[in-house]
Amino acid sequence: MEQTWQLVENNDLDRINEYAAELNSSPVLAKLLLSRGVTDIEAARLYFLPKLERLHDPNLMLDMDIAVERVEKALLNKEKILIYGDYDVDGTTATAMMVRFFRKLHHPVDFYIPDRMVDGYGLSKQSIGRAIEKNISLLITVDCGVTAVDEIAYARESGIDVIVCDHHQHDPILPKANAILNPKREGCNYPFKDLAGVGVAFKLLQAMQRKLNLDESVLFDLLYFVALGSAADIVPLVDENRIFVKHGLHDLTQAQKNLGLKALMERTRLHGRQIGTGQVVFVIAPRINAVGRLGDASRAVELFLTDDEGTAEKIAEVLEEENRLRRQIDETTLAEATEFIEENYDAEKESLFVLNSDKWHPGIIGIVASRIVERYFRPTVMIATENGQGRGSARSIPGFDIYGVLKQCEDLMLSFGGHKYAAGLSIEVEKIPELRQRLASLAADSLTEEMLAPKLSIDAELRFKNMDNNFLKLIQRMEPFGPRNTRPTFVTYGLQIVGSPDIVGKNHLRFKVRQDGKVMNCIGFNLGDKLYRVTSGDDIDMVYVIDENEYMGRKAIQLRVKDIR
Repeated sequence: MEQTWQLVENNDLDRINEYAAELNSSPVLAKLLLSRGVTDIEAARLYFLPKLERLHDPNLMLDMDIAVERVEKALLNKEKILIYGDYDVDGTTATAMMVRFFRKLHHPVDFYIPDRMVDGYGLSKQSIGRAIEKNISLLITVDCGVTAVDEIAYARESGIDVIVCDHHQHDPILPKANAILNPKREGCNYPFKDLAGVGVAFKLLQAMQRKLNLDESVLFDLLYFVALGSAADIVPLVDENRIFVKHGLHDLTQAQKNLGLKALMERTRLHGRQIGTGQVVFVIAPRINAVGRLGDASRAVELFLTDDEGTAEKIAEVLEEENRLRRQIDETTLAEATEFIEENYDAEKESLFVLNSDKWHPGIIGIVASRIVERYFRPTVMIATENGQGRGSARSIPGFDIYGVLKQCEDLMLSFGGHKYAAGLSIEVEKIPELRQRLASLAADSLTEEMLAPKLSIDAELRFKNMDNNFLKLIQRMEPFGPRNTRPTFVTYGLQIVGSPDIVGKNHLRFKVRQDGKVMNCIGFNLGDKLYRVTSGDDIDMVYVIDENEYMGRKAIQLRVKDIR
């Protein structure tokens, strides 16, 4: 769909120029920082040099004192502890991090990752039953548990104490766990609310490190787990998350601390290269997620925990193979979902899609729902059905709270959960038509034409003559990029095409442009259908981000194109 270009406005040119002088930098950089809330020299210093000393006191989190006391008791009494995680990257990294921490204390622990197809999301009574059989006396959930009221009640009645480490939105009624660590809890005064699940788990370990008077290296050696899980979970990369990811990605780049990650990065040709959030989100995370989408996610945890090089290589190969299979299923499902829309909807007039099929794998419908949102810019619910029941994944667009509208349809569903832009649900097949009708009505009432028109936000106009090495280095120092600290997007007008543009790969547009005597290489991923715009002989306007391409050990700046006119 055609995007509306929106240049971020800041009409206070005097303030921009004043700040640029203070920074001894360009007005463009000053504008970028101001738009991110970095408004003075001290804030800029903390932004460009996020320090571990700036992490918040973990004991500010509600129930932290109770959780620490209970874990300390378990250590002293040599109790059996079970770490219970979710099957995505956030959950598996949090689980592996917790296990490695307890191993450093010479206190072995068990872990459990639910099977997506058998157990479903989060805690289940059958998995608690297995914990009872193993004589577990303390269960610590990571990246799940805050909505498991009945399951935690069952665990407590069975003599198992429970500590919840979670970051998801919760219902008014909380489970009666011994302690619930979640910065989103009402009454929790923890200053940063947007931690990932692995971030909340890390805060528990940080409090334990202080309580037990352990060397900080015991804790900070695990930061690569927090970076990996946080980046993959697309949490805002500000405040503590920025510190975690900045320092953790540095360790991940070294990849010497974890044989499993080293083996995985060697298979994906990332070993020895600089790792950014892009490599995590688009290369590493899909392979970790694949084993949970199509089978047993505990294999990802085993990869993180193994100290045997041969085992690491075998598991890494399994992740690679499962990801190849997942991509094939993705493409088939996307084609079927697109066909469903074309046959059942007038796509331009609809506000929301509810799609269902008994052919779809429930482990990949979330990915495909996201791709449908990208293609049509409509909130989408995809439901995989089998034996009279459906499991669904919902994805949304900016400004539309998909969790909120599902909440208004709670009576139709067996269960649901999630947050503003992504949710999961289960439902009886016979109730899907009513869910489709009710969601369509709710969406039509709240979605405006403006909300349904995709927008491309642009940080600043830039001329090539201002794209010098100093400017490029400062852009790189703004990393890690992610939500609320996105890679700066620029627009340049009146560019001349150099040479002959072509299509590479599946549908990627490659060409060169010139301005101010400077020629830049450009790549537009999945923009092959816009080839005609760069072969007309006219000058073009272009929206892009500045990227670094590494090939055969050589690095070069290239412009990653977002749109062309």
